[in-house]
Amino acid sequence: MDWSHYRFRSLWSLPAPPAVVYAVLERLEGYPDWWPQVRAVTRLDDVTGVITIRSLLPYAMTFTARETRRAPAAGVLEIAVSGDIEGSARWTVTADGAGTLARYDQVVDVTKPLLRRLAVPGRPVFRLNHRLMMAAGRRGLLRHLEAV
Repeated sequence: MDWSHYRFRSLWSLPAPPAVVYAVLERLEGYPDWWPQVRAVTRLDDVTGVITIRSLLPYAMTFTARETRRAPAAGVLEIAVSGDIEGSARWTVTADGAGTLARYDQVVDVTKPLLRRLAVPGRPVFRLNHRLMMAAGRRGLLRHLEAV
């Protein structure tokens, strides 16, 4: 088993139409406005940006995100990531009753040297850190959608 390999899935039930949620999620540079752990986003071009995140643990991760698929009709946003993590992430936005189900899937390998050295003993803590970050992202998006 590669202890630095992670698969994550988060499901966010949101009380807004899918088109509204998709519009927020596709605007990468807006993430720091509603997601506290997304500390910075610097656009490099129309499909690429550098993102710095930091959750509960005292370390930041920086990676480049390059859009690989944008399909509004299908509700799909996909990126390839490289830097402190390597892999891919995907948002899938679908109708869910009167609201939206936003599904986030991420498959990554951690490349940051310190986190690789701590991979075995730190894995449960790293997974918890990710869950807390995703929960905070959902809360932030809910607040953002209420304000729109």
